Amino acid sequence: MNQIIKNTIILFVITLVAGICLGTVHDITLDPIAQAQEAAATKTYQEVYPDAASFDEPQELADAVTAAADSISEWGFGKVTINDAKEALDASGNQIGYLITSTSAESYGGNVQIAVGISNEGELTGIGFLSISDTPGLGMRAKEPDFKDQFIGKKAENLEVTKTGASADNQIEAISGATITSKAVTNATDAAIYFVANCLAQ
Repeated sequence: MNQIIKNTIILFVITLVAGICLGTVHDITLDPIAQAQEAAATKTYQEVYPDAASFDEPQELADAVTAAADSISEWGFGKVTINDAKEALDASGNQIGYLITSTSAESYGGNVQIAVGISNEGELTGIGFLSISDTPGLGMRAKEPDFKDQFIGKKAENLEVTKTGASADNQIEAISGATITSKAVTNATDAAIYFVANCLAQ
């Protein structure tokens, strides 16, 4: 009986020490991980909106994102969400457009989160990927220029995916063998476009 109690105490102490160590490691690595994620996101923002010197998130944009959550399911773009909205600013601090982060839950690999740049003139400055988990050689090709560069310079209007060659200004050529992912990315882009056009004061 004493041996059982002794073993139980030893096991408890080992578990306690391991838990404390894991918690300490987690706390130590939390900030560096967050900083690395923020740096990666900032790099994507700059690629999406190269003319912007900085990005700002005034409270009214944050409020608009919160308000949009109640009606986004009615927009007609599937399972999408607007995660974040920023103003794109030039070197003098003038607002030249918007940087919208949106997510579609209908990519082949699950969620795909993108950043979408939209200028004040109503053109897409580009899209960039913040998160995507898809099939290598298929859906992951969405990150390649052949697909994502199609969005650059498009008018900020409802886009659609085609598998037969983009013949209209609002069409995006699907990735061969990855139509589901192509549609998810395009829906996330359309949601960002709709948000700017309908949820922000112009």
